[in-house]
Amino acid sequence: MEKYAIIYGIENYIDCLEADLKYKIVVDSCCDLTPEYKNDPHFQIIPLTLMVSGREIVDDETFDQREYLRLVAASAECAHTACPSPQAYMQAITEDTEMVFMVTLSKELSGSYDSAMLGKKLYEEEQAEKGLPAIPVHVFSSDSACCGESLVAFKLQELAESGLTFSEIVEKATVYRDEMLTYFVLDNLDTLKKNGRLTGLAALLATALHIKPIMTSRRGVIIKDDQCRGTQRALQKMVAHFLEKCKNPSDKTVGITHVNCPERAEYVKQLLAASSSFRRIYIVDAAGVATTYANDGGIVLCG
Repeated sequence: MEKYAIIYGIENYIDCLEADLKYKIVVDSCCDLTPEYKNDPHFQIIPLTLMVSGREIVDDETFDQREYLRLVAASAECAHTACPSPQAYMQAITEDTEMVFMVTLSKELSGSYDSAMLGKKLYEEEQAEKGLPAIPVHVFSSDSACCGESLVAFKLQELAESGLTFSEIVEKATVYRDEMLTYFVLDNLDTLKKNGRLTGLAALLATALHIKPIMTSRRGVIIKDDQCRGTQRALQKMVAHFLEKCKNPSDKTVGITHVNCPERAEYVKQLLAASSSFRRIYIVDAAGVATTYANDGGIVLCG
């Protein structure tokens, strides 16, 4: 709860202490939560499974990013991920709460959203068979990933702790998600190449010329927004695009996810802070899913 006072102000913190906070926010492991949120009992993380070189790795607190990056770099095959089972989401809906919100990575990128929707349906059917009322549950596709997914989760907590009704929370969180910006710069094109997203020639050409694509998301679908030569210039242009489209920055919390490149993340933070005044800018290291697809050196910017 102390983090809430820091982020949202002492008056809101006092209000939430006096409230009966009975809600739960369930996220998949692509949601890069900061340590204080991981320890918040309102949150539960449902892990995806990572697969590389014939090994299955659960994307939970045991994830070793350095070892995983070594395995991915040494593998001739593309790393894959498997979404959580519907039963895992169903079991996350507990009776000691009054409302449950689930947030997954974009439904355009993973089956995690469909799995959560099925888990919700199974729970509701089981309650109906028992003749018991079902707790209200809403599943959000974040239409993003990494820190974008976590920003939707943070907004849900802010709304839940403000005393809004379930339907009001869903409505306001949906608007927030739809207005959120997602950008990213990939330093390594290997995963795209191994997934067949680039021809060998295109990947080689981009590497040889140091061309870095600047990607964005529209309704959860990844598209190329721009490109330029060199990582530093790409990061600068990414921030420029973000700032150009960002509305009311003083009201925004901005997240930066990095894959094994804290210096780049700090550089992006400095660019943002120098150009505008944000409510908060935080940096988080990627968990397993983001590490798989953004690869070593990747940067994701959301807000």
